[in-house]
Amino acid sequence: MRGFSAATAAAAAAALILASVVFAGPYPVGSAAAQAVPDSRAEINLSFAPVVKRAAPAVVNVYAQRTVRQRGFMPFGDDPLFRHFFGDNGFFGAPRERVQNSLGSGVIVDDTGFVVTNNHVIEGGTDIRVVLSDKREFEAEVLLTDERTDLAVLKIDPGNEPLPTLPLGDSDKLEVGDLVLAIGNPFGVGQTVTSGIVSALARTEVGITDYQFFVQTDAAINPGNSGGALVDMTGRLVGINTAIFSRSGGSIGIGFAIPVNMVKAVIRSSATTGRVVRPWGGVEIQEVTPDIAQALGLDRPVGALVSDLHPKSPLNEAGIRRGDVIVALNDKPIESSREFNYRLATAPVGETAKLTYIRGGRAGNAEIELIPPPEDPPRNETLVQGRSPFAGLVVANLSPAVADELGLRVSATGVVVLDVRGGPARRVGFRKGDVLAEVNGVAVDRVERLAEVITGRGSGVWEIAVERGGQLLRMQIAG
Repeated sequence: MRGFSAATAAAAAAALILASVVFAGPYPVGSAAAQAVPDSRAEINLSFAPVVKRAAPAVVNVYAQRTVRQRGFMPFGDDPLFRHFFGDNGFFGAPRERVQNSLGSGVIVDDTGFVVTNNHVIEGGTDIRVVLSDKREFEAEVLLTDERTDLAVLKIDPGNEPLPTLPLGDSDKLEVGDLVLAIGNPFGVGQTVTSGIVSALARTEVGITDYQFFVQTDAAINPGNSGGALVDMTGRLVGINTAIFSRSGGSIGIGFAIPVNMVKAVIRSSATTGRVVRPWGGVEIQEVTPDIAQALGLDRPVGALVSDLHPKSPLNEAGIRRGDVIVALNDKPIESSREFNYRLATAPVGETAKLTYIRGGRAGNAEIELIPPPEDPPRNETLVQGRSPFAGLVVANLSPAVADELGLRVSATGVVVLDVRGGPARRVGFRKGDVLAEVNGVAVDRVERLAEVITGRGSGVWEIAVERGGQLLRMQIAG
């Protein structure tokens, strides 16, 4: 897990019990009806057991092993004098490798063996195993990882053995105050169920993933719960537990789950393309502040303000212009720019969507095509070699697809750094996502142009302009 009082919790539990006595009336203990899935609020207040029996078997433990390298023993740590004499290996030999284990949870969402968990649970893992609640154990294959949503899809092969599954709900139907259960394996103690309510929806200031749109709950979530299930009272998955807000490392009643509608989009990609393909907006948006709302004649700060559009953007082709405020997507209200990104990312590629926007104080509608980001121009991924400050860089042509992968602005063009393998490029300090704008006064618009400039350059000083984080950095490097 990426990391209120007992009296309060006890009071809340007592209130629930009192409510069940007052509103539910006497209930025959041990009767057949008591074991049925609850179909009324009174039955839900009495016991969560039927929901747990339905949902818990589909929640699994996920074990990942990764190999890490450690330097040899060096009694004076990183003291430069001792490193000069003994090197990076220390007194006692070369760096050693050791196996590091991580533990998380996962959810079986398909009886053919699809398991959803958090990406950070299995990231870097070389041996991943899934253990069911009935102690069956399977090796897992990683089908898809998505760092931007912190989700991963695994595949296990149960053979002819049946697998329990958890049906997918609809996170858009959740309301603040709804009862939910968190199921997982906190601290490795074994499968554990905690109860709570939906504390808030559409939390966007959490800072965990690129798509900030979380379900907040006060159900106890702790390390080891990552990748586990957030379940509603019909026994359906409504979220994947991902993080907690905590100063101590333990639960203080503020947990966050990825909405199941985002999970559906990732599962859909794993079953079709094997990689996450999201609709591309090709648009830069910003928050509507109170001042902007007043200037635009809006009653309150709401929606996503369009500040820039790519020429090939489907919104541009549908007639959306700079200064428009998008207030709904497929009739779902858009309260902020992050909500627009979430709504767009969870829509299926290949379909159309209805946009509602405000322009000049009047509402309008537009229909947009949900297309993947185009890879135009082709990326032409290249490892730079030879004698130049760029040797060791992996570069590519910038296209909407590449810009989307790297989180760059939609109008970015030129040559972008995909990786720094070493050599002079690492010593210069290039970073992934750097856009090479100019080399010796020549605009670098394609990988081929960069190669021409490097080949035609002799010794001397290199003048390089790099765009990084919205700023243009200029440097001079001796050849």
